[in-house]
Amino acid sequence: MQRHHPGGFAAHRIRAAGLVLLGCHLLFVGWLTLRPLSVPWVSPANLRPFASIHADLVDGPRAVLEGIGGGLALLAPLGVLLPMVSGRVTSRLGSWARTVSTASMISLGIELVQPSVPGQVADVDALLLNTTGVALVHLLCYPALRARLRAAARREDSGARRSGSPGMGDQGVPPRTPRVGIAP
Repeated sequence: MQRHHPGGFAAHRIRAAGLVLLGCHLLFVGWLTLRPLSVPWVSPANLRPFASIHADLVDGPRAVLEGIGGGLALLAPLGVLLPMVSGRVTSRLGSWARTVSTASMISLGIELVQPSVPGQVADVDALLLNTTGVALVHLLCYPALRARLRAAARREDSGARRSGSPGMGDQGVPPRTPRVGIAP
């Protein structure tokens, strides 16, 4: 038996828009984090957790905004875009775990490639901040996204029932085997 993805056309439009936005955002992040920089001096890689966060806190509010705020905001849109692309309307915890693990893998990939780019260094705190930003945005925005996906699915389902055509939720009557009389 073939399973259909719930939601119909509206959900597919939302998923397609999410896929385009996700691609654009990842291209921007790749350009921003993996472009070669022409700098006279580069600090060494930070492999000690919370070291650069502590340094930003000591340096003042501007450093906090640039360092910590920038780290939180870099991948934060993934907290909305990843569930939007998956189109799954599941539990909050399941969606949160999938989204955060995917975002942490994307951030880890960026941090592993950065040392090979001139002027860029790896920073374990960037991984922590990026993942935290995605987790916070998902917690704040997922209920609204989930409600919108469910409403689109309900509109599609009710529209298909009114028109008489079987929709995704209403597959119609299953086929029956014709009765054959018993031979004498």
